[in-house]
Amino acid sequence: MVDTEERAPIANPQIVLREEFDDWAMLFDPETGNTFSLNPVGVLIWKLLDGGHTLDAIVAQVREAAEAVPADVTAHVRNFIRNAAAYGLVGYGGERG
Repeated sequence: MVDTEERAPIANPQIVLREEFDDWAMLFDPETGNTFSLNPVGVLIWKLLDGGHTLDAIVAQVREAAEAVPADVTAHVRNFIRNAAAYGLVGYGGERG
């Protein structure tokens, strides 16, 4: 089995992204009614959850796009993806639900 960090996460296509004027956004899960706020970096990460970017590729994009990126950015991105997966917002290609 391939470690999830070597696989490319995919955003749940049922989740609605609503971008706000200030680069923040809301995610809405119509199945559960849950909403989640995303800061601009979270929005960037969300848009990269397309099944074509691994954790390392997402981290590289964050490093390129953001200022004052912390040294432990990989852990932050990993936690974002894990938390999103725990809420059913993200999966991995080849998973069976």
